[in-house]
Amino acid sequence: MSSKSSKMSKDLYEAELLRLQAELVEMQAWIQSTDKRLVVIFEGRDAAGKGGAIKRVTEYLSPRVAQVVALPAPTERQRTQWYFQRYIEHLPAAGEIRLFDRSWYNRAGVERVMGYCTTEEHRRFLRQCPIFERMLMEDGIMLRKYWFSVSDAEQEKRFKSRLTDPMRRWKLSPTDLESLTKWEEYSRAKDEMFVHTDIPEARWNVVESEDKKKARINMIAHLLESVPYEHVKRPELKLPKRPDSTGYQRTDRKLQFEVPDYAGELMDKGAKVSRYDDPEG
Repeated sequence: MSSKSSKMSKDLYEAELLRLQAELVEMQAWIQSTDKRLVVIFEGRDAAGKGGAIKRVTEYLSPRVAQVVALPAPTERQRTQWYFQRYIEHLPAAGEIRLFDRSWYNRAGVERVMGYCTTEEHRRFLRQCPIFERMLMEDGIMLRKYWFSVSDAEQEKRFKSRLTDPMRRWKLSPTDLESLTKWEEYSRAKDEMFVHTDIPEARWNVVESEDKKKARINMIAHLLESVPYEHVKRPELKLPKRPDSTGYQRTDRKLQFEVPDYAGELMDKGAKVSRYDDPEG
């Protein structure tokens, strides 16, 4: 019997993830063949699992088709532009997918809570955002919005693991750590954002992410279900017969600068390398 509180086994997770990733490849082929455009927004609290989900979505997709958009802080010039302007240039063309690792909703979250925007700028965003998104959809862009939800206890646990995890330490910033002291402020900002931007044409899809494995499976399955893709018949490919040699001789290896055989040295030494275990699951 399934339970929301139970953890997903690694074997079941990996098997189902691979199946869903194969379907993502099929969805990509359909988007390319039909010149569709897809935008997927990933939002949520820090350490809620957005990055891990994006990584699993894009793992087997073409980087020419499916690209991740993770913009840095705006420049001084960009601060003087219309707020949505710097995001527009990253929207997909025909046959493309764009995955926003945080998006224009920065204004409703971190900018609002941390005081990086004025009250009037925040209010203007809440008025304009539904209009902006309706314009995207009227032009034919498929828009999907996901909010990754995590408890304060789980967020703090993940932050603590990142403090000592050399593979994830880069993910922490002073702003991330300060979010621990502003839990309720972020909650109020998120609630207000939902009131104004959870519109019928572009609903917020909430992903419970206490268990990252479940969150990834649930999010990808929902995305596939929401996109009306069909399996595209692809042309059969055949390897051509290699032509006979015309006398080419390879350049003497001594004239090339080769990378040292570090892997071979490890094998000769019989080195035992400890495996990295992801502390966040």
